[in-house]
Amino acid sequence: MSELKPTPFALLIRTLAVLSIALLLGHTAAAQNLFAPVARVDSAVVTEYEVQQRQRFLQLLNAPGSDRESVIDALIDDRLRIAETSLLGVELPAEAQAQGLAEFAARANLTTEEFVTALGQAGVDRETFRDFVSTQLIWRDLIRARYSSRVSITDDDIDRALAQSQSGSGVRVLLSEIIIPAPPQNAARVNALADQISQTRSTAEFSSFARRYSATASRGRGGQLPWTPLEQLPPSLQPLILQLAVGQVTPPLPIPNAVALFQLRGIEETGAPAREYSEIEYAAYYIAGGRSEAALAEAAKVRARVDTCNDLYGIAQGQPEEVLERGTKAPGDIPQDIAIELSKLDPGESSTALTRSNGETLVFLMLCKRTAAANAEVDRETVVSSLRQRQLQGYSEQLLENLRANARIIRQ
Repeated sequence: MSELKPTPFALLIRTLAVLSIALLLGHTAAAQNLFAPVARVDSAVVTEYEVQQRQRFLQLLNAPGSDRESVIDALIDDRLRIAETSLLGVELPAEAQAQGLAEFAARANLTTEEFVTALGQAGVDRETFRDFVSTQLIWRDLIRARYSSRVSITDDDIDRALAQSQSGSGVRVLLSEIIIPAPPQNAARVNALADQISQTRSTAEFSSFARRYSATASRGRGGQLPWTPLEQLPPSLQPLILQLAVGQVTPPLPIPNAVALFQLRGIEETGAPAREYSEIEYAAYYIAGGRSEAALAEAAKVRARVDTCNDLYGIAQGQPEEVLERGTKAPGDIPQDIAIELSKLDPGESSTALTRSNGETLVFLMLCKRTAAANAEVDRETVVSSLRQRQLQGYSEQLLENLRANARIIRQ
């Protein structure tokens, strides 16, 4: 004969019954006058009975904020919410209340009446459950009605959200860089110089080389870069950096028309989640003249006119189609020299460190966006909904803070 397994409802009843015995043993002194005021909020009061009921309700649900002080704070906030919604004439229709209670009970795979029965056996009144849910619902309606028109979600907001993920423990590195132009006629000389630089262990000496030979924007800082998340570096570069001791320099890394070197100045775990990117979108606008003054001046004009990758279409209008390239690639598929420059950029930022056509063409490189691996399949409308709720939550907290500041609150 097979063993009969208890239903979820029976399990909940059993759990609530056990917990209720333990809870009923507490607060015996306070229970002597259950309806004594615990706090006053303007003309409204919070009673000891409400505190014990709310505390028991949250503990049965294993919810956060079930300690006594947090419960009193939450009930004070509820008084402020109720007063504000009443002042503005916001009401919760009976149908909406019933639906809200049913949805809450459904989290335990129970109907509303089954859930209320289970709570009652643990000493929690129906009104405690009803008031908890209804106050949240009517406040939500107030916030939506008052602030929905102020919520604005841009494409940049969505892209930033898609660039976030939660995986692993982050590592960041402090690097210095040197990228030396190496057109074919100078390749042998540049390679010999790069070999010499790779042997240095002095940050001061490396910085001196950077100021003299590097073609990057960081040369004025001695090639020093700010702290950079390791996962933002090109995949091929990450293991090379992790093999370095502080002060060591990578072997010379050949890239198109140049040689790159990196010195490790520091490394640390951040404790923040690491980000793994599934794809990176970038644009390259090609300017004739290589690193000549005229070409660099033209790049500066372009930089002054663009804020996003989309703006480059206006710059390239009327020119041959090949002067502007834009694409989205997996990090491992991006050419190393481009990947190195992109690792230093935030969306909308640009670099003019690279050239093509044996140094005859300057590359105006711009990062459009990064997409985190965890969010690669996330629908943009889902992100919009999440960001909208986050902004509304911000308005809710701001309004509640203002109500607290303007109310007369006395804790007994």
